Amino acid sequence: MKLLFDLFPVILFFIAYKMYGIYVATAVIIVASALQIGYVYLKHKRVEKIHVITFALILVLGGLTLILQDEAFIKWKPTIVNLGFALVFLGSHYIGQKPIVERMMGQAIRLPANIWIRLSWLWIGFFILSGIVNIYVAYQYDTDTWVNFKLFGLMGMTLVFIVLQGLYISRYMEESDSPAEEQALSDGVEPLNTQKSDVDQQDKQKQSKEF
Repeated sequence: MKLLFDLFPVILFFIAYKMYGIYVATAVIIVASALQIGYVYLKHKRVEKIHVITFALILVLGGLTLILQDEAFIKWKPTIVNLGFALVFLGSHYIGQKPIVERMMGQAIRLPANIWIRLSWLWIGFFILSGIVNIYVAYQYDTDTWVNFKLFGLMGMTLVFIVLQGLYISRYMEESDSPAEEQALSDGVEPLNTQKSDVDQQDKQKQSKEF
């Protein structure tokens, strides 16, 4: 449901384009994005930064498209968004202690530190590739093809990448017995149950010697 909600403006853009053309579709995606932002704020009293940034880009590039009657501006939006994500993911390697992909997914799964770094680089590469492919389709094919690619192509690329990512990280996923153990491992402290077993083993060895 969240995926459908996030795609709500794009789906309306696609429908409006098929019925009325690129300029009406551009106006529709601006209004739909504003409604999406408003709904999220009313429901949660906050809005994710990604939605705000995306809406700002749609408003600026969509507005230029309508004012100048030049569809090139709206076609650049997916490329700018994807390259922006790539920069954010890259910047997280140098700002903070963890790459942003680990901050986003670290509560759900545990991976070795070097795998988180690899995963971050994979996402950076994917964002750059998506941005390049979008602008290539925009300039090498007609608007009909680009609109179809915007909805189905980019979404398909994302789903395939997520599946491949899941297959890749499944080989490295680590399981913990409890949140406390997970925290201890992340802090470099040996879990208590392991320490306890070591103590028990030492006690047994001591008793056997006394015997």
